[in-house]
Amino acid sequence: MHGTYNYGLVFVSYIVSVLGALTALQLAGAVASARTQAQSFIRILSAAIAMGGGAIWSMHFIAMVAHQTPVFVTYDTGITLFSAVVAIGASAAGLAIAGLGHFNMARLVGGGLVMGIGVASMHYVGMEAMLMSATIQYNMPIVALSVVIAVVAATAALWLAFNLKGLLQMLASAPIMGVAVCGMHYTGMAATNYIPAEVIPEAGLLGAMSGHYLGISIFLVVGILLGVALPFCYLWNREQQMQGNH
Repeated sequence: MHGTYNYGLVFVSYIVSVLGALTALQLAGAVASARTQAQSFIRILSAAIAMGGGAIWSMHFIAMVAHQTPVFVTYDTGITLFSAVVAIGASAAGLAIAGLGHFNMARLVGGGLVMGIGVASMHYVGMEAMLMSATIQYNMPIVALSVVIAVVAATAALWLAFNLKGLLQMLASAPIMGVAVCGMHYTGMAATNYIPAEVIPEAGLLGAMSGHYLGISIFLVVGILLGVALPFCYLWNREQQMQGNH
């Protein structure tokens, strides 16, 4: 079976990824200036939620809804939520490795590797949440390519997060990060082959979610949250810079 794309939702997935990346860049830029371990933890977690939950996880499921298959699809709620934990956890680990202590190439590569593998894992865990009358077979060389893209994108994100100064640079970089994150997802989707099956897998203890309104619902919730967070992040960073100058 072959699916088609709703290109309106594909565009929405990209916009969400850009908003998440921009918010994460703003938050991660303040990690190095943290004065206590508690401040470092809060800033890393905030940036990880924006990156893992906004730029990566939300983009993934909006893009999944954009991919229309010939069979009806619902999503296992437990696996879907677990994939969000994977995305946020991987982002937090990558940010911690790269951002705590003196930033150098070894930390950048290590953080990018951990974060990239985590992002790719989130994608394929999220694919396992699909409940439908079909099974998925993967083209392994394309899967490997998607993992490489994820690691490169994560490494680029970490470099940007800890090297960019100023809103204009972040505004220019966030769309590039959106392309990188979406590139990993759609490469992973290109690796999938759907084989018709007679039995639909049963949902876990938390039940299943319909994908019909899932994409636009995620976009509205995440878009509003990130839209509100962005100006606060900018003002907070300005305040931190002013305090640093004094």
